[in-house]
Amino acid sequence: MTSDKADKNASSSTSSNNPLEQFVLLAKSAKGAAAMELIRQVLAAPGVHVFGELLDMPNIKELENGPNINYYRTLRLFAYGTYRQYLENKDQLLDLNVAEKKKLQHLTIVTLATKMKCIPYSVLLQELDMKNVRDLEDLIIEAIYADVIHGKLDQKNSQLEVDYAIGRDTQSNVLGCIVDTLQEWCDSCETVLRCVEQQINRANAEKNRALKHKEAVETEVINIKKTLKAQTQDSDEPMDTRRLDLDSREAIAQGGDKMKKSIKAKSLRSSSKFWQSK
Repeated sequence: MTSDKADKNASSSTSSNNPLEQFVLLAKSAKGAAAMELIRQVLAAPGVHVFGELLDMPNIKELENGPNINYYRTLRLFAYGTYRQYLENKDQLLDLNVAEKKKLQHLTIVTLATKMKCIPYSVLLQELDMKNVRDLEDLIIEAIYADVIHGKLDQKNSQLEVDYAIGRDTQSNVLGCIVDTLQEWCDSCETVLRCVEQQINRANAEKNRALKHKEAVETEVINIKKTLKAQTQDSDEPMDTRRLDLDSREAIAQGGDKMKKSIKAKSLRSSSKFWQSK
């Protein structure tokens, strides 16, 4: 019993995450009239906006080559087409009820959002075959509440500003274009990455040079401090010692002057005695 409950919970979780999943499972056994009824159910089912997986189911693809091809064409229209295409090919498609028409109109808004982020009301009115702006705005609000698009109504400029839109099914003939676009994006990312790496290397080099310069300046400052300290220690003698040295030099100088005067006086007396004796 526990295992059965776990399987049911897992199945319920899968269905809630992917609303189309339950229809894909039913399509494995549905054939003929059952497959046609399954298509009508999935077209009106709320929350189901992609249909490519169901289109690929063998029992559904069988309808493409039979008398009920209009069921397959209608399902294909919901997967890839727009409301304008429905109006232009009504004779080859199923008649849609109100819920189905609204879903196709919502999907048409999604398609327009992939081409422009600001969709003029005039374009929406034409593509959705609507005459009244009030009805158009009500339809857009319903699409926003259905989480098909995110955006806001710019009534002043009569346009819809789209911030987000769900993804639709992709046809195989446009896969090459998508691959090319993704490759261009990857190339651009590689270019940006190389530029960022160059800037990082340049910044690291500048940082290393700045650090080396800082270390050199700090070393020079330390050496200068050491030199100044040594010079200060050599000249830092007591004041008394310097005073004594100054007094000694002055005394020696004065003593020298006295000796010079004494020698000169003796020389003068000797010379006068010499002349007197003659």
